[in-house]
Amino acid sequence: MTTTMLTPEIGRSTLPFVDPYHPDRPIEVNFYRPTDHGPDDPVVIVQHGMLRNGDEYRDFWVPAAEKHRILIAAPTFSDAQFPKPESYNNGLVINDDGSVRPHEKWLYAIPARVFAALQKGGVTRRPRARLFGHSAGGQFAHRMLATQDHRPFEAVIAGNPGWYTLPTLERWFPEGLGGLGLDETSMARWFSYPMHIFAGDQDISTNDPNLPAQAEALRQGPHRYARAQFVYDFACHEAKRLGLPLHWKLIRVKGVGHDGAAMSRAAAAYWFEGNIPPAEELITAEVGAL
Repeated sequence: MTTTMLTPEIGRSTLPFVDPYHPDRPIEVNFYRPTDHGPDDPVVIVQHGMLRNGDEYRDFWVPAAEKHRILIAAPTFSDAQFPKPESYNNGLVINDDGSVRPHEKWLYAIPARVFAALQKGGVTRRPRARLFGHSAGGQFAHRMLATQDHRPFEAVIAGNPGWYTLPTLERWFPEGLGGLGLDETSMARWFSYPMHIFAGDQDISTNDPNLPAQAEALRQGPHRYARAQFVYDFACHEAKRLGLPLHWKLIRVKGVGHDGAAMSRAAAAYWFEGNIPPAEELITAEVGAL
């Protein structure tokens, strides 16, 4: 089995990535590589939202990349190759007939393979990357942590997911982790990872046409901000019930709604400057993409 080697140019570039387990579904990876980025400098993988706009999400991170010498890699899972939430947000885990695909074919493994391709290309010597996902990408990010090896990632932020997979084996995926062949060891691994949920406290629309509105999602709350609190409280209760340590954090981003650009700026500042700026510094005149 061959693996892709990625060597992005300085500045913006877009390179094809062929995952060995999805050779018929090519992915484009949108990069920004600062002039002074070295192989020991940070790498951030960015997961786009429902618009499948990795190029825009890459661009949201360019100022931080320049300031902190970060290599940005934003894979785009196009609608043509990965249609509907089942093929992106839900990770191609479940077949149309309800059966579970082999674990290696779940899309949640692809960010780690993109990072491995950067290592193979000699672009980075970092042992681990950071990953930020917003909206549908936030759904992707937390489900990735629920189902995958954490070792490739030193930090993960799930920003403004529309709804959540709950840390329980008693509900079927994607509402819970039941039916996937996981066990309490998997649950303990997810609880122990310092996952950060970034929730904009103005992400409170209840009539957004892109807000998941199936019964499972509505049980978590009327809007994205409420659902973030729901999943965090649920995790605290389950971890306590099982006697497991919980290392998650719920971070409220004040004054910000469903704005991918603002949440990207918040995440970059949190990671690389140790604070989240006030809303007026995060929000531009043009609201960021979904």
